[in-house]
Amino acid sequence: MKTTAPSHLVRPRTDGDLPACVEALAAVHRHSGYPVNWPDRPADWLTTHAQLTAWVAELDGHVVGHLSLSRAAEGDAAPALWAAREGVGVDVTAVVGRLFVSPAARGHGLGGALVARAVEEAWTLGLHPVLDVVDSDAAATALYERLGWELLDVVEQHWAPQQVVSLRCYAAPGQP
Repeated sequence: MKTTAPSHLVRPRTDGDLPACVEALAAVHRHSGYPVNWPDRPADWLTTHAQLTAWVAELDGHVVGHLSLSRAAEGDAAPALWAAREGVGVDVTAVVGRLFVSPAARGHGLGGALVARAVEEAWTLGLHPVLDVVDSDAAATALYERLGWELLDVVEQHWAPQQVVSLRCYAAPGQP
């Protein structure tokens, strides 16, 4: 009996994808604690006002992953670190974020495919991709480092009065 490999696809996210994205995000939150603080309105959290575009990953026709590309927002550490190092403004950066793949869909290269799509789009827009990740998220850190992203620094941010979070800030390798 011949088995068929699962088919996967990365495509632009539509508003109709948001319920499935929230469902996948909830599974990720239960499994690995991302996002650290569950948002009151998860669909709104996935659609930031600074967002340039977003994609979903499908596995066998089901939305199982997500990633967005945004302009730098006030307080974003990675764009500021990269811009200061390069002697440019943060306006030439694009922030890769809101990346997740449902635990049941991991191991198919979807995270890497989503990141590759965002990097390609950032370069097309003339922007340098950067991101930050919670220091304790070993799986995400391993992905970015496997993809060749450069660690800029580890910084602490205050996310709430009693919550200080360590973030690993990365920049994509130089433009091809």
